[in-house]
Parts: sequence; C-alpha cells; structure tokens
Amino acid sequence: MRHLLALIPIVSALTASLCGLAMPATAADSTPWTLNAYFENDLFNETDQNYTNGVRLSWISPDTASFQNDPAFPAWLRAANRQLRLLHSNDPATEHNLVVSLGQLMFTPENTAATTLVPDQRPYAGYLYGGIAYHTRSDQRLDVMELNLGIVGPSARAHESQDFIHDLRGFQKYNGWDNQLRDEPTVQLLYEQKHRLLHATWRGGFGHDFIGHRGVSLGNVATHLNFGGEYRIGWELPDDFGTSAVRAGGDNSAPGRDGPRRRQSSSWVYGLHAFVALDARLVARDIFLDGNTIKDSHSVDRKAGVADLAAGISFLTGRWKISYARVLRTREFDGQPHPHRYGSISLSYSL
Repeated sequence: MRHLLALIPIVSALTASLCGLAMPATAADSTPWTLNAYFENDLFNETDQNYTNGVRLSWISPDTASFQNDPAFPAWLRAANRQLRLLHSNDPATEHNLVVSLGQLMFTPENTAATTLVPDQRPYAGYLYGGIAYHTRSDQRLDVMELNLGIVGPSARAHESQDFIHDLRGFQKYNGWDNQLRDEPTVQLLYEQKHRLLHATWRGGFGHDFIGHRGVSLGNVATHLNFGGEYRIGWELPDDFGTSAVRAGGDNSAPGRDGPRRRQSSSWVYGLHAFVALDARLVARDIFLDGNTIKDSHSVDRKAGVADLAAGISFLTGRWKISYARVLRTREFDGQPHPHRYGSISLSYSL
C-alpha cells in the first residue's frame, strides 16, 4: 500500500511531462514513452449486450532511472522514485516504468427495449476510472502494482456515451438506463505477476513464446484471483509480456525494449504473430453483477468462476504495434443463456 500511495505525486509530475512541462532532455532522449489505445465492443460479434463496450488510454513512461537522480526533478519526486525501485533492486538489468490510464466500461442487459428493470438479466452499469501503476520488469518477469479510482453509476456517463455513438451510427437507443446502478465511488488495488516461461527463436526470426500470469484484485469494484497465460508464434516477437487488453493490469508494453519497433528494416511489416490467451478468475466481488455496495440496486446471482479465451493476430511496423482479437467470455451469472463474445483492438505507439 505504501508503494501504491507513493505513485500519486509521481504520476502528477509525469503527466505534466507529456505536455513538455517536466521531462528533461536527458530522460526524454533515453527511451521513449509508449501511448496505448484499447477498444473492446461486442458489435464485432453483431451483438450489443452484456459487456457491450470498453475503452482505455494509457501512457507508459521510460525507465524511471532516467530521472531517479536528475536535479531537474524535485527532491520529493526523486526520493519517492527510489522507494518504488526497491523491488528487484539487486538486479541491474531491471527496468521500472510508470503508467497513467483512463478508461470507461459499460454493461447492459440483453433486453434493451424494456423501460422497466429486467430482473433476470444483468444490470445496466457504467464505470469511469483513472489509474496509476508501477511496472518492474526483467527479461523474464513483469510485476504490476496498480491503483484505480473511479465511479460507477450515472456520473460515469455511459448512458450519454452510448447515445452519442448510437446517434452517429443510426442505431436504436436503449430504453432502460434509468435502472442502472447508482453512483458509487470505487477503488481497486491490483497486483499481477507475469513470467516468460518459454521462448525460442528459429531461422529467419520465426519463433514462439509462452507468458504465464497470476494476480489478485481487491476493492469494491472487483475482488478476485486471476491466472492464465498467452502463447504466441510468428516472426520477430516483441520483447514485451503479451497482448494488452482493457482489463486492469492489462498493459504489457516495454518502452525501448520492443525490438522490432526500434529496429530499422526495409520491410513494411517488421513483426507478425498469432496468439491465443486465457485469463481465468475466481470472483468474490463484481459490482457490475452484485450491484451497489451500500445502496439498494439491481443485482444477479454471480458465478464464482469466469474465464476469457482470446485468439488473434498482432503486427508491428515502425513504432506501431496493432493487435486484434476475438474474445469468448464464459457465463458470468445464473440464468445467462449463453457465453458472451466480443472483439478487442489495441493500438500502441512508441514516441
């Protein structure tokens, strides 16, 4: 907890550096920032229900050693950074990155025409949040500590966001948003560890790897244990920890270390690979199914075990990494008639 709280003032300074206000030339020239954009929507599967939309933006800093002792930064910032770097401090090859993120999720029942509450289907819910995270990574391991603060309910503006998109595309609006979960501030503390358990490269840059992960999330928005892995096979696999996703802890990029993105090549496509990924969760709390923590709200009987199975393709060109996946999510609550399917796109650019 002490390390997570120390992230707050650090992120304030790093956010300012995005606008050119704080980052000195020595830090900016060493390794790049990475900007990520994520979009998940079930319209890719020609539905518009359950987990219907998720968007997230994130900014990943260079290795924080760039400003660990730089006098251009305030003394309190350098001191806090030294405290955060205690993890794996004995490994000189370890890198440390800060992540700032902003996201919005929305959930709806299957019956979107009803104006009254649909008791046997999941609640309408919107979630707006901001996050700060600290990544500690070596060649074979990535540790993620993350703090997300946000709000569930009308103040998350999911209703307005959906109406705006549906107006643009000429889709019918949903009628039941008056029944959505009530306003509730949220907090989520997360720790996730990723390991590169397998890696091999053959002739012509063709290779494969397997990255396992396990973690824990605590808070009123989500309390669960999760575990899983991702298998990748293709040409010029990036030196990161898998395909990023909207979910908390989903950032896997490594600024300055994704080889194909920093390598000169005459080929338009620097790297291309396919992937299959699994994330399984043992769930003790999910506000989007269990309803508001204190206020009275709609809820359904949540299942204790949920899994996401994804398959897709990713390619790297220049400083860009672009991934697309189709995701199958198992049934999340009693009475849900079928698993849910949606598409996921992630776009990453190293400055």
